[in-house]
Amino acid sequence: MLNMSTPSELKSPCMTRNGIVKLPPSQPNGLGSASITKGTPAVKNRLCQSSSVPSILPQAPSPHTYHHHHHHVDGPGMTNSAASLLGSNLDPGLPLMGMKPSLHQIPPLTLPKPLLLERQLVLDEKLLNRLLWYFTTAEKCVLAQVCKTWRKVLYQPKFWEGVTPILHAKEMYTLLPNGEKEFVSLQAFALRGFQSFCLVGVSDLDICEFIDNYPLSKKGVRSVSLKRSTITDAGLEVMLEQMQGLMHLELSGCNDFTEAGLWSSLNARLTSLSVSDCINVADDAIAAISQLLPNLSELSLQAYHVTDTAMAYFTAKQGYTTHTLRLHSCWEITNHGVVNMVHSLPNLTALSLSGCSKITDDGVELVAENLRKLRSLDLSWCPRITDMALEYIACDLHKLEELVLDRYVYLWS
Repeated sequence: MLNMSTPSELKSPCMTRNGIVKLPPSQPNGLGSASITKGTPAVKNRLCQSSSVPSILPQAPSPHTYHHHHHHVDGPGMTNSAASLLGSNLDPGLPLMGMKPSLHQIPPLTLPKPLLLERQLVLDEKLLNRLLWYFTTAEKCVLAQVCKTWRKVLYQPKFWEGVTPILHAKEMYTLLPNGEKEFVSLQAFALRGFQSFCLVGVSDLDICEFIDNYPLSKKGVRSVSLKRSTITDAGLEVMLEQMQGLMHLELSGCNDFTEAGLWSSLNARLTSLSVSDCINVADDAIAAISQLLPNLSELSLQAYHVTDTAMAYFTAKQGYTTHTLRLHSCWEITNHGVVNMVHSLPNLTALSLSGCSKITDDGVELVAENLRKLRSLDLSWCPRITDMALEYIACDLHKLEELVLDRYVYLWS
């Protein structure tokens, strides 16, 4: 127990002068009455205390002192004799309590239990695997930057199924200090296991760089969409030859490849093909598609120069495999083309004649009588179709689930 003294009892009878402290002979100090000691102010204050007050007052170490240098009493600035003045039982090799503690005396930092539990929860991978399902793709991209644990969990392929990254040609290269361009690293995409890509504005060289730098390009990529690109016949051939796992191909706004490129590059692996706004696509391109893609299940075509003749090119095998045909703005196709189509592809379940402006009610009657398996029919922007076409649809297409009549001019309620 510490004996608390009043301020009057703590008043020292000694006087300081020029940094010299003179101890009265009656005060026990362990050095004798003739000792005169010159030291620091902290030592002087302790030397002037009454004998009824302990020479060392224990104090809790301040957190602000943890980052300072730690001085010992036997170091420069304080002698062992000063330590003996502070107490005869004090080890000169130990730091002064209440002044600056040594590293081994600092207690370990411990978090309160609620904070510790919260930290464990936010880093629990089992919990994160269930929680992170509820976020959108854009939110997952942000959350993956929180910490390494979240990134590790979110970079599992299961969180990115059905997501298609869009890469623009100008974003696929970084400029080096010497002025040269270097293809960006696609390792982060490979960790997430992306199987489909949309490449915008790319050239033959860009596609070759993509194939060389993406680890999954040879076997793992299932779908590629090329938009507003300058790919040529040679680039198309290299891409379809190198990417052995490719099954879905989209060509939109690509005006540099020709029908000859389709003949030389199309592979039987393809099961889905979409061609739109490509000026070099005509009847001969449909002939290449029908003969080189026997396993085709879905064909989407927007070509202004395709005629009725092209609809007769589909083979008997495609009659069993092809279930979806979308003809957008094929202005040259008439009812004769519809006749060729319904006999070549009798198992269609989805058909779009959107923008085929020469189709009339007779063409819709042919569709209703021969394509009884249809579940989806799009007759948008067909100005020659009237209410009579709706009667044919209502009488024969009993499995129909979706009917699109956008801009249906002659429809009366």
